[in-house]
Amino acid sequence: MIASILRLGPKDIKTLRVTDDYSLHKVVFSLFEDRRSEAEKNASVPSGFLYADKGGDHHGRLILLLSDREPRKPEHGVLESKSVGDKFLTFDRYRFEVIINPTKRDNKSRKIIALRDREEIASWFVDKAPASWGFTVHSSTLQVKSLQVKQFVKENHSVTHGGAEISGELEVVDRPQFIKSFQQGIGRGRAFGFGLLQLAPSKVLINN
Repeated sequence: MIASILRLGPKDIKTLRVTDDYSLHKVVFSLFEDRRSEAEKNASVPSGFLYADKGGDHHGRLILLLSDREPRKPEHGVLESKSVGDKFLTFDRYRFEVIINPTKRDNKSRKIIALRDREEIASWFVDKAPASWGFTVHSSTLQVKSLQVKQFVKENHSVTHGGAEISGELEVVDRPQFIKSFQQGIGRGRAFGFGLLQLAPSKVLINN
């Protein structure tokens, strides 16, 4: 896997016409050749890359990327890439951050419903993590840091995604599933900047 950072300065943002989440989505997708067929896209086969918009200020904007192949050199902005080491996913505990699209299916209507309450999102995340993503979450460390709404127009259709920025500490309980979660992302909306697990191994202090 390749971890990258894309830095866009004010001039880059203006030239690329980055005005909403969909225009940023198009910038990221321009860095990779889409190898999927139309049938695979319709079947939600993963694209092989994820990204997280870390925001910015008047100096520019920062985007994190994770991909199964090298991204193209961008025409605008600065891209830095490095390989994810073989040992990186062998630890038992990690500090994490993720921007996720929290949803659940209504039992009666079977419709997908967005979650908007912080406590409900935290409970949903803790409950879902072991079976779906291969890790447990230490509830005492879990923070729903911010709630956000991504809205844009795609092909004359209005699209709305609810998002939550979550951080905390996790413990791996199913290594293959955890690795898949890191490589392919978690939750819905991964093509629009959701689901990238940003990890840092936790150091465990041992008293002699």
